[in-house]
Amino acid sequence: MTHNEQLISNFYTAFGNGDIEKMAACYHENIQFEDPAFGILKNKEPITMWKMLLERSKGNIKIDFFDVQANENSGSATWVASYLFSKTNRKVVNKINAKFEFQDGLIIKHTDSFNVYKWAKQALGFKGLLLGWTSFMRNKIQEGAKKSLEVYIENQAKL
Repeated sequence: MTHNEQLISNFYTAFGNGDIEKMAACYHENIQFEDPAFGILKNKEPITMWKMLLERSKGNIKIDFFDVQANENSGSATWVASYLFSKTNRKVVNKINAKFEFQDGLIIKHTDSFNVYKWAKQALGFKGLLLGWTSFMRNKIQEGAKKSLEVYIENQAKL
């Protein structure tokens, strides 16, 4: 296993264990994260997002990962998150394709992609079934996720 393959494995193992500190240790301080739900997050935002998601799961999230591949510059993995979506309490099993870029022995760019329609059907039920394929719904999902993160960050600053 290459150093970067081990780094990816360490990240997802820490995620599965709910260990935000070990997850953060895998990311470069100038990390850029992107996915269909949150859009682009930079610097401290990605770790804050993971922390929020872990806290909201209350330990009821299962992370599986496989097909980890990496060289000096880039890598990829497939991972599956199984959890209850906090807003609807509906069961979600989301298969995600991750791509990585590395700098200074750490992850500098992390891009997740997944089928938003499949996710919306599971997380939102009938509304997701009807509208999950539309750009309107994708935009609403992203707006909601970003707003949720902003509120979480504001609340953390008050602590």
